[in-house]
Amino acid sequence: MNTSDTRVAIAGAGPAGFFAAEALLKGGDPVAIDLINRLPAPYGLVRDGVAPDHQAIKSVARVYARILARDEVRYFGNVTLGEDVSVDELRARYDQIVYAVGAQTDRRLRIPGEDLHGSHAAFDFVGWYNGHPDFRRTRFDLGCEHVVVIGNGNVAIDVARILLHSPDTLATTDIADHALAGLRASRVRRVTVLGRRGPAQASFTNPELREFGRLEGISAEVDGRELELDAVSEAAIEDDAVKTRNMATLRGYAESAPGEGDRVVRFRFLASPLEIVGEGGRVAGVRIERNRLVAQDDGYMRAVGTGETEVVPCGMVIRSVGYRGKPLPGVPFDERRGIVPNEGGRVAAAADGVEVVPGEYVVGWAKRGPSGVIGTNKADAAATVALMREDLEAGIVAAWRDGRGGAGASRAADDARGDLADLLRERGVPWVDHEGWKRLDDHETARGRAEGRPRVKFCTVAEMLEVAGSPG
Repeated sequence: MNTSDTRVAIAGAGPAGFFAAEALLKGGDPVAIDLINRLPAPYGLVRDGVAPDHQAIKSVARVYARILARDEVRYFGNVTLGEDVSVDELRARYDQIVYAVGAQTDRRLRIPGEDLHGSHAAFDFVGWYNGHPDFRRTRFDLGCEHVVVIGNGNVAIDVARILLHSPDTLATTDIADHALAGLRASRVRRVTVLGRRGPAQASFTNPELREFGRLEGISAEVDGRELELDAVSEAAIEDDAVKTRNMATLRGYAESAPGEGDRVVRFRFLASPLEIVGEGGRVAGVRIERNRLVAQDDGYMRAVGTGETEVVPCGMVIRSVGYRGKPLPGVPFDERRGIVPNEGGRVAAAADGVEVVPGEYVVGWAKRGPSGVIGTNKADAAATVALMREDLEAGIVAAWRDGRGGAGASRAADDARGDLADLLRERGVPWVDHEGWKRLDDHETARGRAEGRPRVKFCTVAEMLEVAGSPG
């Protein structure tokens, strides 16, 4: 690593982290980037979040692979910030630090019965079917016929689709083997997707919504009465092409005859869950209240209960009402919003954003919350990197161990800062470098070719490390 390079540590090797690295590399100034990732395998949501039947979306990994192959970039997989290395130790070794850690947990409904057996977070279910090591041992009882998915975004759509999809079709994807076995034995035939507000407020993207009309053996149902829009909602979608297309798709489902096959997804709107009803300690249904929409001064349509309730019988509930971040040791955290507090991407010392932390930045979901699609992170990262360049030109770098930093701070000499690889080696941390990831990637894809699949994933850290090896 050249001593004249600007040293940057990026914590998190998902889309936001890679797009930040890409923007830094395009800047033209000498830079040395260390990508630090908790799991041995990189790519974050592209590997662990994108549904296995959406392989085209995962093709962005080819862009990330080219970034990893750059001489200016090193990869440190299986390294946990706050455990294997502290934030203070990064501050002592890097000019700038970028937090690209995403949103690592789910939002809860905070209603009675949420912890009954058979009540799950979509975050866990998605990790399970994608082979995320944290959820390898999670169990989902798919012996029921009806599942309720609470939420009106693309994750809710993915969950419903995977529950109803043909296992034979999924067997041609990179779905985790343990999940495929569970879905082959599944008795689920009906999924209700429940939205608190109306169809005009749903955050599905249209290709995902429209896909249900093309899946063999699955019918999509909507009650046409729930698609009647109030004047404010009607006006709100006039200039919104996505929502206009969504309404057309939903109206098509409402008007179409039931398709062939015994699997059904039903979209219900204007219904809030009040309670997950249990029987013998496990889910037996969801008590919902019918809502109406009330326009707020800022144009937001708030759902207000009408007092009309019913119980939707089901054997499993999956809540998909959003993700949120978790605090990192030594990094400011906005508990209310579930993000790293920031001003445009500069990390703030507190949620009020008055004082920024010199040389520290945030991108992606950790910056703005869980919104947008994978491509949204590209512009988001570029905006943060522009601020990083401004600060570097002003002499603002990360604070060192002796408390220096901020405007006009001097960079510490290489021998004083040391190298992250040396630190991890001293501590016996078995990290995965770029060559190790290539071995792991090659092994997974070779197993996939043998079965006519994109890859067959290793789903435990121990298996990944055994194949990848460690330079430490």
